[in-house]
Amino acid sequence: MTERDEFLDFVGTQLREAEVAIHNGDAGPRRAIWSVRDPVTVFGAWMTGTTATAAEEIFGRLEENFTDCSSYTFELISADLSGDVGYTIGYEHTSASWQGEPRQYTLRVTQLYRRESGAWKVFHRHADALEA
Repeated sequence: MTERDEFLDFVGTQLREAEVAIHNGDAGPRRAIWSVRDPVTVFGAWMTGTTATAAEEIFGRLEENFTDCSSYTFELISADLSGDVGYTIGYEHTSASWQGEPRQYTLRVTQLYRRESGAWKVFHRHADALEA
């Protein structure tokens, strides 16, 4: 398996599992795959933070408000890596409840990753709503 294949396997398994979990109110798996070493940035569709501490606070708010994920898919458009840095670009299609209200939405998402102690960690996320 090539390094790129291993990176894409991480995206298709650990990253996907973390996103499903946070949409079910559990940010633990997301915390496990995000860097705690600045610089860390989240330019989210609803919340923004520019430090690892701010990202942790955002994850807490998401965890408190999301429940009942009935569907999550990541449509990968582009991905690559160079050494210990990688990126993904794609669409997240999600059905979950926010503060008890069912929602369906698609986000355009760009994420940057770096290898830390042999494991891929997200250190930047930019997401915005795809208008229909």
